[in-house]
Amino acid sequence: MTLAIVWICVGLAALIAGAELLVRSGSALAARLGVSPLLIGLTVVALGTSTPELAVGIDAAVQGNGSLAVGNIAGTNTVNILLILGLSAALRPLAIQMQTLRLELPVIVIASATLLAFAWDGTLSRLEGLLLVTMGAAFTLAVIRVARQESIKVKLEFAREYGPRRLANRQAATEMLMLAAGLVIIVAGADWLVEGAVGLARLWRVSDAFIGLTIVAIGTSAPELVTTIISTFRGERDIAIGNLIGSSVYNILVILGVTCLIPADGIDVNTHLIGIDIPVMLGVALFCIPVFVSGRKITRGEGGLFVSAYVAYLSYLIIQRA
Repeated sequence: MTLAIVWICVGLAALIAGAELLVRSGSALAARLGVSPLLIGLTVVALGTSTPELAVGIDAAVQGNGSLAVGNIAGTNTVNILLILGLSAALRPLAIQMQTLRLELPVIVIASATLLAFAWDGTLSRLEGLLLVTMGAAFTLAVIRVARQESIKVKLEFAREYGPRRLANRQAATEMLMLAAGLVIIVAGADWLVEGAVGLARLWRVSDAFIGLTIVAIGTSAPELVTTIISTFRGERDIAIGNLIGSSVYNILVILGVTCLIPADGIDVNTHLIGIDIPVMLGVALFCIPVFVSGRKITRGEGGLFVSAYVAYLSYLIIQRA
């Protein structure tokens, strides 16, 4: 068991480090090419922080542990909204940007409902994966359109976080090397994490889905957690929060979609995932609608409610499914 835990810890550390390298270098390269700040934030950064889920999903699919891959996505999205977003709002009331209400919020609800419909028969096929990826491409095009209307405030915030002062001292070759290194580290970390998680599941005699929903989901959400907490204390959260919702959208449409394209026979989905965990993910997305729309902010009380809901859900997983 000690060896399995060591592999999990080493894998998680590699995923966090690799994601940070990928996000920083990718943002710097995109800025050099003249890509707009909001577009970088909602695509490069959002996808970059989702690369741990992609690497874990593909590795799990190749090893025949499809439920771990699906459980990781459902668990990660639940962590993103209930725990990370809730914790951020509990620390300081969180204003919701109009672009989140008009774009990311509706899409996360549609994506979650689509995943539940596709998984209902117990399998996610290659065709369904292709449809998810196509929806992801459409979402990206919508993001590009929104990026043309970005506010001055968002531009200034992004400049402080990823902007010219940090880019000026870096050469393009160094940024490309960092990008490649980040990808290599993420791939290696995913392999170690999946190996340790599957080994731990066998030792504890629990399902791959349970490990995916808990240890792996919380671990692969670490980049989003760190980014959101740091930006909360800095008082610069517009981009970070947009990335959090955007990353959840990409998790379903692009990350899981691509994962479904790997196995020839598709991915088998655990009955508990279909009956409980994916509906919970959808329910969380739906619950965000009245919370986000009312006053266009998340109060500290609502943030505390989000965190309490996640604690209750995690407790259920441990008590009933472990």
